[in-house]
Amino acid sequence: MTKKTARHSWCDKHRRERMMRVGTPGFVPERLVEARAARRIQSMKELARILGVNPSSVSRWETGKQAPEAEALSELAKALRVRREFFLRPVFDSSRPMFYRKLASTLKRDREYQKSQVNWLHEISDVLQHYVDYPELDIPDMLGGSSYKQLRDEDIEDIAGDLRTHWQLGQGPCTNVVAVLEKIGCVVGSIEMGTSKLDGVCSWSKAEDRPHILLASDKMNLPRRQMDAAHELGHAVLHKGVSAGSLRDDLKEIERQAFRFASAFLMPQTTYVPEVPNFSLAGLLSLKERWRVSVKAQIKRLLDLEIIPPDHGTQLYKTYSAKGWSRQEPMDREWAVTKPRMLRDALYLIVDSGTRTKEDLLSVEFTMHPGDIENIANLPSGWFTKNTGDVVPLTLKPATPRGTEPPAGGSVISFFRREQP
Repeated sequence: MTKKTARHSWCDKHRRERMMRVGTPGFVPERLVEARAARRIQSMKELARILGVNPSSVSRWETGKQAPEAEALSELAKALRVRREFFLRPVFDSSRPMFYRKLASTLKRDREYQKSQVNWLHEISDVLQHYVDYPELDIPDMLGGSSYKQLRDEDIEDIAGDLRTHWQLGQGPCTNVVAVLEKIGCVVGSIEMGTSKLDGVCSWSKAEDRPHILLASDKMNLPRRQMDAAHELGHAVLHKGVSAGSLRDDLKEIERQAFRFASAFLMPQTTYVPEVPNFSLAGLLSLKERWRVSVKAQIKRLLDLEIIPPDHGTQLYKTYSAKGWSRQEPMDREWAVTKPRMLRDALYLIVDSGTRTKEDLLSVEFTMHPGDIENIANLPSGWFTKNTGDVVPLTLKPATPRGTEPPAGGSVISFFRREQP
């Protein structure tokens, strides 16, 4: 490079830097891209129409060629329902790929929406960990340095069984996979994806090396929630080190492995198969009540294990479809859908302990709309705007009355308030 060329290069760079300084200092263009995706605004042209500005202005903001002026930034915040400070903070993005289900058939708009929500899940989690300690991550290295490409089906079966033993789950039905995920230290959120082509996504955080899992709540029932959660657990266990290129090239096999893991985790071969009374839909339906797994997933499990021949599996699928079970199976609406609670409980703990008020959290810590936080963290709608109210002090009785038994309790995730420096 000649001195003249080098000088021109330096001048071009200096000119770009001066252009970027025009407008609001510290503006992060990627945050505008993220917010537009979160509101499912398909194009810069559409956002420009909403704002009443020239499309070229939005293009310059998103590409980083120019930052919006203070007034324009306020209009952006209002239109996209975020605080102005949202655009001045870095994107909470992971260096590892996100494992989208049904990636090949989903629209780019839907994938970008889901990615924005995963980033916000990371951001909410990061804020809360300044105040509470999450459960220690307990996902052993089951591959021992090997690649997912070396895994055989029997290896996946063994890994699922070994993890059940490690987590002391036994070999019977696991009726709340979401609770297991949170107990072993995964961060779990749930949202309506707005499309049937997205079920869930798993992403390891860059800062703390912890899986963040976002589950869909669209048209949800318990068996589907169980399989979705176990599927994303499979990605967390088997595919942590997968590169973006491998995910793109080997998507079909990666998804197949995650589903095989989920099936093995929910229906262990040594205990589920001996309970199958007969290989009919009626027999599988009777097992659904105990194992909380859909009839369709059971058919696939029996085919994978070669318990039934392919022609019998095909006949079962045809009868299944003829009964209309593809739309809804019997018992789907009989059970409450398990929901994540760790983020919700952390927010309650922070506020109820007096560590921070809801107003403080919204004005200092969070930059997104309170409704988005409530949605992802499974808080009641309007939680941030409702007054906590006066608390009536109560004390527990010293002992349970003679002749009665204490009520059975559920699984509890313990939090500890983080010591402030």
